[in-house]
Amino acid sequence: MKILLIVDDYLPHSIKVGAKMMHELAIEFKNQGHNITVITPDFHLTTKSKIDSIDEINIRRFKNPNVKDPLKIKRGINETMLSYNCWKNLKEFFIANPHDLIVYYSPSIFFGFLVSKLKKLWNAKSYLILRDFFPQWVIDQKIIKKNSLIALYFKYFEKINYKSADIIGIQSPKNLEWFNKYTDKKYNLDLLYNWAEDNPVQKGNIYRKKLGLEDKIVFFYGGNIGKAQDMINIVRLAINLKNEPKAHFLLVGSGDEVGLIENATDEYSLKNLTYLPPVSQDEFKKILSEFDIGLFSLHHDHNTHNFPGKLLGYMVQELPILGSINPNNDLKPVVEEFNAGFITTNGEDELLLENALKLIESKELRKKMGQNGKKLLYDKFSVQSAVNQILKIRDEP
Repeated sequence: MKILLIVDDYLPHSIKVGAKMMHELAIEFKNQGHNITVITPDFHLTTKSKIDSIDEINIRRFKNPNVKDPLKIKRGINETMLSYNCWKNLKEFFIANPHDLIVYYSPSIFFGFLVSKLKKLWNAKSYLILRDFFPQWVIDQKIIKKNSLIALYFKYFEKINYKSADIIGIQSPKNLEWFNKYTDKKYNLDLLYNWAEDNPVQKGNIYRKKLGLEDKIVFFYGGNIGKAQDMINIVRLAINLKNEPKAHFLLVGSGDEVGLIENATDEYSLKNLTYLPPVSQDEFKKILSEFDIGLFSLHHDHNTHNFPGKLLGYMVQELPILGSINPNNDLKPVVEEFNAGFITTNGEDELLLENALKLIESKELRKKMGQNGKKLLYDKFSVQSAVNQILKIRDEP
């Protein structure tokens, strides 16, 4: 099959989990004998488009303003232009190169018009990998009002995004149940877990030495540092461990709560917290490999049940997981079934602290939970399973 992958963020510039996941997906499709092209925007381009390749994956980059701009209004405008600019800048390629299947990733919600157009042009099927229920999560967190003009604007594009898919892949059972209620069972849904290639990096000591952390047990957080993650939750844990000499927190990434992290570090004199800006995926893996505990946080007010992609990287490197989630998130029973870490509800600060101390105090526990995380990765989150699940679309009428 000729398969087109569409994503708003891709390697090598991106540190986002979605970019890494889509590249791993592309490689596995290729390994199974399919012809793959990745389409992605690039605001660095001075020409309409550019062709390159990574790991023998063909990539077509098209010119579009920065869709990860930190200014929210500007970012919204830039994302709205994705379908238009992609068609305008790659029209000749699309007309000359029909594909059998379109696999597109959300976020962003703004590729729906493009996918609909390509489906009609090629008489192709489409599979939406839906990892983020936007704008619902910003409504849940009261960042925008439910019936405001901006919410209605986003919901319009959200609906187009869903209507353009023959199948929508949802990342957890409870999310699938929630989405069916949210959309009144309008769409053809599929349970598609996140995935990762089991390709661990050999453990080093470069960053431990560079950051002066050689005698520390390090809680590592990598990825988006934003409101959806409720980073003050991690700050509270760092404050509660302020007087624990072995504990240190290392946060690597970008997002609209970086300022909150930096301000809190100064305000509470947190010598046990280090922030580093984004790095390349290869460098990120090297950093991750050196540390002890994989940390994540989800905002308490989420109504949906995300499975953060960063957990897969922790599993690959056999790090035990310490996490804080929104109530009733079905991530908790999955991790606990395999005894791969400790999961608490956001706001249970004493229990989160208690679990953190257990991991600090026992190297044997950290090792055992890390090994169990690798078993969980094999069982539910392999890239081969994801590809096989997506390719079932061929059997759809």
